[in-house]
Amino acid sequence: MRKWVKWAGVIGITLCIFIVGVGVKVYSDMKITAEKLYTPLAQEVPAEREELVDVKQQEPFSALLLGVDEREGDAGRSDTMVVLTVNPSLGTTKILSIPRDTYTEIIGADMKDKINHAFAYGGMEMSKLTVEQLLDIPIDYVAKINMKSFQEIIDIVGGITVNNELDFSYDGEHFPIGEIELDGNKALKYVRMRYEDPQGDFGRQNRQKQVIQGVLKESLSMNTIFNYKSIFETLEKNVEMNIRFDELMNVRKHYGGSFQTIEQLYLNKGTDTRMEGIYYYMPDEVELKSIQTTLQEHLEI
Repeated sequence: MRKWVKWAGVIGITLCIFIVGVGVKVYSDMKITAEKLYTPLAQEVPAEREELVDVKQQEPFSALLLGVDEREGDAGRSDTMVVLTVNPSLGTTKILSIPRDTYTEIIGADMKDKINHAFAYGGMEMSKLTVEQLLDIPIDYVAKINMKSFQEIIDIVGGITVNNELDFSYDGEHFPIGEIELDGNKALKYVRMRYEDPQGDFGRQNRQKQVIQGVLKESLSMNTIFNYKSIFETLEKNVEMNIRFDELMNVRKHYGGSFQTIEQLYLNKGTDTRMEGIYYYMPDEVELKSIQTTLQEHLEI
């Protein structure tokens, strides 16, 4: 009996050392990856703020996520534009998906165009300034993600499961109604279909949300833990962001509870129009003003 207890203690200590060692290694690799992803912007302090937001002091902050469809020889378009505002004192997050065809002023290009063209004209910087102008709020952080990287990450985590609400086929794949499993290639096709969806771009946004949630869920699995290095390598090739590692850690430490209560906002009362044969989405001014006010209040500005 004593021998068994002795060996159990040795095994327990060995496991603890292993777990701590793995944790230290993951943390170190995470820091290295975050430093490679960091991309400073020319104008780091938003015009609406006097200084950078301080996440150590748990101040509310905003972020712009750009899902970019990059192709060889093309700067790409931000097919997905998602704005988050996070308020730790309220413990809430608000999310707004901006329709990619929204007709607005492109800041820095002295013209009006589809909002997703801002990335093609001036990358993360111009996208940030244009969204700030549209929503009348400061954007503190920006992250650009090559949407094709989702394909690689989904395959690394072993696929995802989504609940599909629309029966459709796209690019040789059929997606029936109900719970379906997607590998990386199918997931990319699942989120790219737009024209056959009765909800148009809004239906596409909902499918993109499902895929992102599926990736987050699978990222907690044991398979992902042991393959984290492959995920980090994929991120290094496909992600850029203007948030430093220590800020990320502070957000993780102080804002975690805010991501448990998420309110989805919609910019969907506008009108479809064509100018010179090109389709645009014209925001409803009353709805836009209401969203601006809601986000401003959530950021406490």
